[in-house]
Amino acid sequence: MPEPSAANAWLAEHATRLLRWHRHWTGRDLIDPGLPPLEAARALYQAPFAVLSHDSAADPEFTYANLTAQHLFEMSWDEIVGLPSRYSAEPMLREERERLLARVRDQGFIDDYSGIRIGKSGRRFSIHAATVWNLFDQAGNPAGQAACFSDWRRLG
Repeated sequence: MPEPSAANAWLAEHATRLLRWHRHWTGRDLIDPGLPPLEAARALYQAPFAVLSHDSAADPEFTYANLTAQHLFEMSWDEIVGLPSRYSAEPMLREERERLLARVRDQGFIDDYSGIRIGKSGRRFSIHAATVWNLFDQAGNPAGQAACFSDWRRLG
């Protein structure tokens, strides 16, 4: 995670967006809702569950991955942020991933996703009961989607 103050401000704003929209869609808090923005950003980044987000481009790119997600995908912040999120699934599973994202776009969120993902080394892992939700910017425009999960298993 970048440390300069401008990056901290961006991370605090992005974490606020992730937390706000998760609460909006699910009615649940991912972390203590009383934390100041910078502390909330740090708590989310260091959480023991995976949190990722991608933008709303035609070929979405990751915009955020906390430490747990970085560990699972075997990538640093600089490697994963900016990577097309389709690369988080094996090629044969990308159609399934597209159906998932369309379902989230239509419903606002889901909290029952399970699937196979792949790390940088090619090592696969399964995720279970993931929550995936839509994100919006301050003007109410679509700003991507986010996911969190705490149940995963390494495969092979």
